Amino acid sequence: MKILMVCLGNICRSPMAEGIMRKLGGNKILVDSAGTAGYHIGSQPDKRMIKMAFEHGIDISKLRARQFQADDFDLFDVIFAMDSSNYRNIISLAKDDNDKQKVKMILENGNVPDPYYGGDEGFEHVYQLLHEACQNFLDNIE
Repeated sequence: MKILMVCLGNICRSPMAEGIMRKLGGNKILVDSAGTAGYHIGSQPDKRMIKMAFEHGIDISKLRARQFQADDFDLFDVIFAMDSSNYRNIISLAKDDNDKQKVKMILENGNVPDPYYGGDEGFEHVYQLLHEACQNFLDNIE
C-alpha cells in the first residue's frame, strides 16, 4: 500500500505523519508527504517538528518538502489531508471519481491543527493526534 500525507507547506504535519506511519507500518506500507503550496519546496521539516519527532524515536530530518501534483493520484492508494482546506485543494486536482475516492481526512472528526505559529505544546499535540490516527488506520487495514 502506498500512502501520501498532505498538509499546506510539507514542513510540519505531513512529514510528522509520514514519519509516524513509516515507524508504525514498517515494511507493509510505502509513505511519502507533500504540501498543497510550494512555499517550502526543498526545505527540511520545521526544526521544532524534527525535535518533537526525534523525542518520539522518529527521524524526519532527511525529508524534503515537495508540492502535491496531480500525478500523485496515480502513484498513491490513499491520500490523507491534514485539514479541510488541503482536502479541497487536493480534490480540485482530481481527474475523476477514482482520484477523489483516494482522498481522506486523516482525522475522522476534524482537522489536525497547524502548530507552525504556536509553542512546543502544539507540536506535541499534533504528534499525539497523528500517532493515534495512523495507528487506527493500520489497525483497520490488517
